[in-house]
Amino acid sequence: MNIVQTPIADLFVIEPKILKDNRGYFYESFSARAFAGAGIQADFIQDNQSFSQKGTLRGLHAQKPPFTQGKLVRVIQGKVLDVAVDVRKNSPTYGQHFSIVLSGNNHKQLWVPPGFLHGFLTIEDNTIFTYKVTRYYDKDSECGVIWNDPDLNINWNEEITKEELLLSDKDLVLASFKDFVSPF
Repeated sequence: MNIVQTPIADLFVIEPKILKDNRGYFYESFSARAFAGAGIQADFIQDNQSFSQKGTLRGLHAQKPPFTQGKLVRVIQGKVLDVAVDVRKNSPTYGQHFSIVLSGNNHKQLWVPPGFLHGFLTIEDNTIFTYKVTRYYDKDSECGVIWNDPDLNINWNEEITKEELLLSDKDLVLASFKDFVSPF
């Protein structure tokens, strides 16, 4: 397993070692030993999974303290553009984002620690997205920023038009980044 530091501190891309043969493939999707070796402290308590069609955009979300979540995200089937935004008040990269394509073919994962907004856009139909979390979901602790905030200037995907996007009612009314008061 190769754990690669992104340009934003504490945000890591996980590249598992894929063992292939005539039967298919095998890989470790998580190793506490490898995470600890990279300085990542994560005690996962729950696995979540979503199924989405092309154009589904989920995010940008986080949970406020004391229910902050770290997430280890990956795609089992299909493809997403995954985005994490640093909203740690004292971080030199506050307001900066990192994006990566995660797919069932590339097997890459992203470790999103507490203090980040997270979201993803499905690029293929029948995408299965899964993630481990370090805290349980708490509805009253939700916070977020609107996906198309001009200050964040996230390039979601030029191939999918605004008219094709599928968003929840909740995600359509999230705060702008300039109005977002970071609890981190």
